[in-house]
Formats: sequence, structure tokens, C-alpha cells
Amino acid sequence: MSDATDPTPDAQEARMRFIYTLRSRGVTDMRVLQAMEKIDRSAFLTGLFRERAYEDTPLPIACGQTISQPSVVALMTEALDVGPRDKVLEVGTGSGYQAAILSQLARRVYTVERHRALAKQAQGVFDALGLVNITAIVGDGSHGLPDQAPFDRIIVTAAAEDPPGPLLAQLKIGGIMVVPVGQSDTVQNLIRVHRQETGFEYEELRAVRFVPLVEGLG
Repeated sequence: MSDATDPTPDAQEARMRFIYTLRSRGVTDMRVLQAMEKIDRSAFLTGLFRERAYEDTPLPIACGQTISQPSVVALMTEALDVGPRDKVLEVGTGSGYQAAILSQLARRVYTVERHRALAKQAQGVFDALGLVNITAIVGDGSHGLPDQAPFDRIIVTAAAEDPPGPLLAQLKIGGIMVVPVGQSDTVQNLIRVHRQETGFEYEELRAVRFVPLVEGLG
């Protein structure tokens, strides 16, 4: 898979600082750090915001959405514990940055986005970067992707009041889902769900803030 750019010395230094910041935020998984270093966040931004690609802050994108803070992307990816044979579902493509990181770790990534313009733009970036193991689909992510279920891993990049039932149903036994849970106007909790033979185990990871998970198409 191709790198996003051939970095200049200044860009290389910025990436080194970027990885140091991720480590200082508690990211320790080397595979996740390598994926974060390889995928150029600026490819998923436009205009003046590209210059801020290596800041650890959320930034605005089209359709009133945001590209998540890199440390949150990394910590969610680490919590998902993706293996090289895993099939992953992402709910909420947004810019496509999270899916691109996952593509470095998983066998296959399906990402669902309710805004057609965002899905189309993200697929264009995936194609430009040669990320051939990602498929972007326009749809209502709260219903998951029944045609491709079950999934080894599911990641939700918008906050739900509870882990959505259709997504839980599409998680393999032994699988993991990472989802922000809570009211949209307050700080939410990032939850890791393990599906066992006997049911689901829930683990609270950290406080986060995400846009709400909205049903229907944008």
C-alpha cells in the first residue's frame, strides 16, 4: 500500500513530533503507531486546515462534520485490537481517516456514511492512496451492514445513547466493538464491548466527545 506522500524533512520532523504526542497520550501499540505514521492526515483535509494536519485536535470537514483528534483515533484503534485477518465495520466514514488507519491493520474494512458527499470524497482519497481493502458505502450506519455480517470488529465514530442493537447482532462471537455512548450534548464514555458465547461484556475506557449517531441518510 502506498504512502500518502514523499515527506520533506520538515514534514518528517512534524510526523516525529506527531508520534511523540500520540505516545504521550498513552498510545503504546507499535502497529497502531506505525499506521498513524504512514497515513498522512493532511490527505483527508482541505484548504488551510491541511497545514494543521499534525495538530492533536479535531478539525472541520464538509457536511458539518469533523475529522477526529488523532490521539482519539489512535486510542480507539488500539482498543479495537485489530488483527491482520479481521473484517472490520466502521460506522461514520467522515473524512475517511479512521478507515485508512484501520486498513493498515485489517484484512478488509467496510465503512458506512450517511452523507453521500463525504463517502464519495473519502473513496477518492482511498483510491489515490492505493488503499484497496476499504469499501465506502452510503447508508444508515445505525443498521450496520447485514449483507457483510458478521464482523470481527466494529467501530462507531458517533455517539449513541446505547450500543445499537443491530450492530451488536452483527458482531462475531469473540468480536469487539468500540463505541462512544452518552447524550450528544454532554461528555460521553468510550465503551468496549466483547461478545462472548453467553452475551456481551462492557468496559468503560475514557471520556470522549463525538457528534451524535443519526439515523437515515444525510
